[in-house]
Amino acid sequence: MTRASILINFQTILRRTAITNYLHKGDLPESVKLAGDLAVDTEAMGLNNRRDRLCVVQVSDGNGDAHLVQFAPDEYNAPHLISLLTDPDRIKIFHFARFDLAIMRLYLGVPVMPVYCTRTASRLVRTYTDRHGYKDICRELLGVDISKQQQTSDWGTDTLSQEQIDYAATDVLHLHKLKAKLDVMLAREGRTELAQATFDFLPWRAELDLAGWGNEDIFAHN
Repeated sequence: MTRASILINFQTILRRTAITNYLHKGDLPESVKLAGDLAVDTEAMGLNNRRDRLCVVQVSDGNGDAHLVQFAPDEYNAPHLISLLTDPDRIKIFHFARFDLAIMRLYLGVPVMPVYCTRTASRLVRTYTDRHGYKDICRELLGVDISKQQQTSDWGTDTLSQEQIDYAATDVLHLHKLKAKLDVMLAREGRTELAQATFDFLPWRAELDLAGWGNEDIFAHN
């Protein structure tokens, strides 16, 4: 193989593995085609979805790219994004789906399903630890270190910084791989069916949150 052909092959590999983060305003463009199951996350002004508005929804189909949709206040008409989120043939993969499902139900006006939650799966199968954060399971299961530095930044700003964009993208880029790892563990421990039933309930848990039962266990005796 000549030096020139080696260089061409190396450049081809770089193009295939390059990660691109796309920022869109208001909705996904119709030209964006995403295949299969979707990793999904949200960014908001805070963690109280009745008070703190939805600012960004980020999605990835696991190919290494991420698409961020940024919303202006009171402008949540996003038919192309909503079409993906409500597609019954696509599993939407989250980490801590309960919050994301509730805030998207409130602001986008639709229930998102079917869903998979890596945090829920982790709590069902990684019973040897109490560390179930995204950063923790990425480090253990994938050997990837995630920075959470931008977690508490101002997501309502008109112009997101490159650091914010990269942070938001990171929150969806590893979810497909985490699901694959956790699925193996769930099957090994005989908890796949239990996990699936839990995932199926999550959209309704989000509805309970929005209806005022956020901190109350309605199944408790007292």
